[in-house]
Amino acid sequence: MEQLHTIQHLYQQFYGPFGAQEADFADLTAKMTAARKIRQKKFADLDQKPHDWYMSEQMVGTVFYVDLFANNLKELKKQIPYFQDLGVTYVHLMPLLKPRTGNSDGGYAVENYREINDVLGTMNDFRSAIKALKEAGISVCIDFVVNHTAKEHEWAQKALAGDSTYQNMYLMYDTPEQPNWYNETVPEVLPDLYPGNFTYYTELQKYVFTSFSEFQWDLNFYNPRVFNEIVDILLFLANTGVEIIRLDAIPFMWKELGTMCRNLPKIHELLHLIHLIKEYVCPNLVLLGEAIVEPHEIVTYFGNEQAPECGLMYNATGMVNIWDALATRDVEMLRVDASRFYIPKTGTWMNYVRCHDDIGWGFNEELIQAKGQTPQAHKQFLIDFYAGRFPNSFAEGEIYQYNPVTHDARINGTLASLCGLGKAMRDEDTSGIEIALKRIQMITAYLVVQPGIPLIYSGDELAQLNDHTYLQDPAKAVDGRWVHRPAFNWEKAATRTDETTAHGKMFQKTKAVIALRKNEPLLHAQTPTEILALTNTAVHGIIRHGIGEKLVCLFNFSETVQVINPHQFGYLPNGEHGVNLETGETVSFAHQTLTLAPYEYKLVKLQG
Repeated sequence: MEQLHTIQHLYQQFYGPFGAQEADFADLTAKMTAARKIRQKKFADLDQKPHDWYMSEQMVGTVFYVDLFANNLKELKKQIPYFQDLGVTYVHLMPLLKPRTGNSDGGYAVENYREINDVLGTMNDFRSAIKALKEAGISVCIDFVVNHTAKEHEWAQKALAGDSTYQNMYLMYDTPEQPNWYNETVPEVLPDLYPGNFTYYTELQKYVFTSFSEFQWDLNFYNPRVFNEIVDILLFLANTGVEIIRLDAIPFMWKELGTMCRNLPKIHELLHLIHLIKEYVCPNLVLLGEAIVEPHEIVTYFGNEQAPECGLMYNATGMVNIWDALATRDVEMLRVDASRFYIPKTGTWMNYVRCHDDIGWGFNEELIQAKGQTPQAHKQFLIDFYAGRFPNSFAEGEIYQYNPVTHDARINGTLASLCGLGKAMRDEDTSGIEIALKRIQMITAYLVVQPGIPLIYSGDELAQLNDHTYLQDPAKAVDGRWVHRPAFNWEKAATRTDETTAHGKMFQKTKAVIALRKNEPLLHAQTPTEILALTNTAVHGIIRHGIGEKLVCLFNFSETVQVINPHQFGYLPNGEHGVNLETGETVSFAHQTLTLAPYEYKLVKLQG
């Protein structure tokens, strides 16, 4: 009962000023109670796992669109042996709740949260797939868009029909004054594709807040009924058996005049309240927050030990810093940001090098300025480098959301194409192919040893390249991000043991480092991590500290041989020798020099 009292206190504290009644909390309580009964009957086993289960070194993830990977949910079950061969224990199924017909922003314009996209199957097919994956030791994550619904959603349709109760579930205005005031401070999200923050609907004779597109209506979280309904959907999805739910677009959930309507304090109060409700109903469900914002803002969505929010957050800053280090051959940004922010014990990172989305260049601007550069110039360098326009760039990325005034832009591309494999293969450059593969393999190994969960975008383990066939699909041709969302190549997957091919080499290397991770307890998310302050700026070094043992991890982010001084590591137990976990070879730290080949990495275990 104490949990309920805490939830009630915070709910009334939050929504009291916005007119919440006793009936509103009674409604929320009824929803929680009903969901809890279902949970205890069907999924008690999930909540009996250790509360920090997602911190385990056993957690390795992959993410994909179901239709592009396996056509549908029934076929997905048949591909479980592939996941087991690769070694992944967590799959993120990209948006599969029922979207609007036509352009649905890749599935993020949801028409019905309680039904599955009929192209993929039914809710029964979904539950069956979850069950089969769970039996194979694989946890499932799905997306839940909390900031907005499709305009075809039942609530929006009732609002369009004139029902004021449902109109109040969205942010709507009769005149342009307030929208104009908002527009003075609120930046556009996708100005090229969907300019503006509001859409005027003649049927309503109202302006609707539409941050992402005219067919995605922002929800009104000032209204307690909206919160109650969103919580009810969250608990419904949890009781399908999924173990992680990705909360999409959380920085946008609260709007206030005179602000950017991003990262506002009220959002954190809402997320903590959602966390408490989750703890009461389904305690071992993990909330994964999607907040692709400034580095100092991302970490705030973990909350803190006193007021937790999300258990997992995407390490977008780490992702950008990986690409920065590859382009500059300088790892200082990785070093500084790896220990710059405090993360509570209730949270950890989801580490990735690319996802379904574009790469936006949000980096540590203060560090760039301290190095005597301007953030604008450095951003332009990264854009040019990964678009292949910078001299001697190895990358084949594509420009996205170009701003002709500021020359700002984002980059699209698969891991392999951004790392130079496509260019080398097209030029029939054998040595270039090998060096590109080393880049990809080094990055993959780096993800595996970081605190948190490594997440591999499906197909990157086969070194799949940019795919321009999306241009033949009118529904996709308008969005350049589909270039790095190729259909999974099952022909290559069928020959993944052939290490005479680029895809075979990449698969086997990825499989090996995943197995290495899962066999090394020092790679648990909560194992203390030390960042090494090496004088060689091309080499990134970390130490994972255990009781009586250490794991020294070194990564050469350049295509040239690098030499480091092991004496800079500080005290090494028993001084000087360790075992390379990947090769089994003895590595000596006794001398003043240690050499790393181009893009070489060493994962060295020391005892004592």
